[in-house]
Amino acid sequence: MTGVLRPARDSDRDLVLPWRNHPSVRAVSLTTHEIRPDEHAAWWARRSGDVLIYEADGVPAGVVIFNGSTWSFYLDVDGLGPRLLPAWMRLESEAVEYAFGTLGLDTLGGETLADNTQVLALHRRFGFRETRRYERLVDGVPKTVVWTERNR
Repeated sequence: MTGVLRPARDSDRDLVLPWRNHPSVRAVSLTTHEIRPDEHAAWWARRSGDVLIYEADGVPAGVVIFNGSTWSFYLDVDGLGPRLLPAWMRLESEAVEYAFGTLGLDTLGGETLADNTQVLALHRRFGFRETRRYERLVDGVPKTVVWTERNR
């Protein structure tokens, strides 16, 4: 599977909403409610310049969002099916390369819910280290969040 990151286009806006609203994505997100189309459109209008689309074999399959030296991502769970794990690995590799190459960052970090053990393991594999844990309300429920980061 080959992967590439490209800047988001306006035509991607409605494509990514079902990915973000997938139950397995919402379950490990810091906002777990189903995102309404108007809410998504407002977010897209503010943030689309920070969004990259991950393409797997030429097909849009995920999103990477950079906010300064912080990042987050999600994938098209249903569209990737059994190719989800290789896509995760490729997306993380591409995102790290983009952060330290294209963006010129010295440090890249992000928040992951403590019970999202698969993504925490993936981050460790790519050289991220846990630097702290803290409680955060996620839709009114206290959850433990793990901050991971890596340097160039």
